[in-house]
Amino acid sequence: MYKSIILSALACFVFLQAGAQTLYMPRDIKRAYDKQTRSPDGKPGKNYWQNHGRYNISITALPPDRNIKGTEQITYFNNSPDTLKRLNMKLILNIHRAGVARFGNADADYLTPGLQIDEFQVNGEKKNWNNNTAAGTNQLVSLTKALMPHDSVKLNIAWHFQISKQSGREGMIDSTTYYLAYFYPRVSVYDDYNGWDTLPFLDAQEFYNDFNDYTLNVTAPKNYIVWATGTLQNPNQVLQPEYAKKLEQSFTSDSTIHIATAGDLARKNITAQNDVNTWTWKANNISDMAVGVSDHYDWDAASTVVDDATHRRASMQAAFLDNANDFHHAVQAGRNSLSWLSHNWPGVPYPFPKMTSFQGFADMEYPMMVNDSHTDDIRFSQFVQDHEIAHTYFPFYMGINESRYAFMDEGWATTFELLIGTSEVGKEKAENLYKQFRINRWIHDRSTAEDLPIITPSSELRGGYGNNSYGKPSLSYFALKDMLGDELFKKALHAYMDNWHGKHPIPWDYFNSMSAGSGKNLNWFFNNWFFTNYYIDLDLRNGVKSNGSYAFSIYNIGGFAVPFDMNVTYTDGTTQSFHQTPAVWEHNQKQIEIRIKTTKTIKSVVLDGGIFMDADTSNNKWIAK
Repeated sequence: MYKSIILSALACFVFLQAGAQTLYMPRDIKRAYDKQTRSPDGKPGKNYWQNHGRYNISITALPPDRNIKGTEQITYFNNSPDTLKRLNMKLILNIHRAGVARFGNADADYLTPGLQIDEFQVNGEKKNWNNNTAAGTNQLVSLTKALMPHDSVKLNIAWHFQISKQSGREGMIDSTTYYLAYFYPRVSVYDDYNGWDTLPFLDAQEFYNDFNDYTLNVTAPKNYIVWATGTLQNPNQVLQPEYAKKLEQSFTSDSTIHIATAGDLARKNITAQNDVNTWTWKANNISDMAVGVSDHYDWDAASTVVDDATHRRASMQAAFLDNANDFHHAVQAGRNSLSWLSHNWPGVPYPFPKMTSFQGFADMEYPMMVNDSHTDDIRFSQFVQDHEIAHTYFPFYMGINESRYAFMDEGWATTFELLIGTSEVGKEKAENLYKQFRINRWIHDRSTAEDLPIITPSSELRGGYGNNSYGKPSLSYFALKDMLGDELFKKALHAYMDNWHGKHPIPWDYFNSMSAGSGKNLNWFFNNWFFTNYYIDLDLRNGVKSNGSYAFSIYNIGGFAVPFDMNVTYTDGTTQSFHQTPAVWEHNQKQIEIRIKTTKTIKSVVLDGGIFMDADTSNNKWIAK
């Protein structure tokens, strides 16, 4: 009986999906659903696959020498049904080459010769490589023997590069502090809907990576500390016993442990006193590795419980200049982030063993690391760190294609930043910052680019990239949360995250997962928010009193299905607020009538969208005549 009820419910849901409004789907995306690698119920299809790599990387960084040398062995597994006659290699650091396409200008300190391949072998066979012609951020490599489905290929690569003097997402922080990201050649994603990811990196839109297993060896001079993605395998070999013990203690400490202070650094006795030390890190089923190296950065650490069921703790660490006051708070702010995100929104235990906040210039996320800039405003620094740590879930817990669909990660991080900020500084301050930092530009710059549909691939955007990636999708998530209510919204969100944890979702997987997870067909809502050129502008035109109630006509000039409050002032001086969820727009997205039953006489009504800022507030008020 139980089974039959479930089957009936599923059949009913499928019927509702089939009979309701459908969403536009490009032909290449539709083919993935036709091949059943993706499913209309929001889950990976029965034929879903994704490729995987095993990376063993060794690099040497000897500051102040800017030359970084590396070798790697990659075992690449073809889990696809396709025969691959070539591989596409991502060479992100070629963005520093002169003449390479990029969105912005490049200063002289940004430019370098890029990534230089010294040797490239495929299954032990040396391949000819020309660094002059392989100058972009993608390079196709032909295979002498095609890579068959469910087979693997072994690559051995040696390379070197010059770290750029101008630091952004990676580069020199100062003459003896380096942040290394995207520093190794990698096989790009080959997926079920697009094949090889050959989008060039233009130093604007972000990244799309497979989930791989990594072993990383970083060789650095004595008295240099190394921080990296993953778990340090040999602390007792690279640290003096006193500091290895402090690190170990931090893994179970709520209080900040100062592993290395400015005084410790001055004594130059923190690391093993070999000429060089090799630090080894491991991380499995993760999308990238990043590294920080310095001989004069403080090192703080503590931990917090992120999973009540297992009592698992995650380490929170920070590496920073001693005079950066905000970073002296980074560990405790980060502990709050890890715990709050795990227990509240998204309410999924932090999935990794640690997080490190490294002082740099990027305000950029990496698996288990953030590279954040110093500010004199401790609260704003926490706000930025909250946002970057929130990225743990999108794109790292779920393998988002940021280069095509940035709203699938930036929009969520922006949403979580407001939710956690509300708990930290209160609703009013958090919402004011959200409106000023995320929404104001969209309201005041009504250029054509700003109103392009959110579904527009990020790779095709320039002027509207920020709004389409951050503010607008975040507002859509808040609107859906308002309409479904917290409990149902979280249930649907968890269904989506459970479906696609460790996999590569695309927007239609999100849409379908949320509909299936909530048990409601939400296509009308997603079509409204993601596939239109709409914006936010409501018009309260008139109010008519009759039979103990008032009927108000509200026109949706902008078009978005937004929640709003009707703030009523009565002639006796009292006030009352009537909240309307986006559900009021489901059947007519252009005009609705809201009826307010009351025995009192209404003096005025004002529409207030809160964070859903109206483009023209001059028509948001009705005054009785």
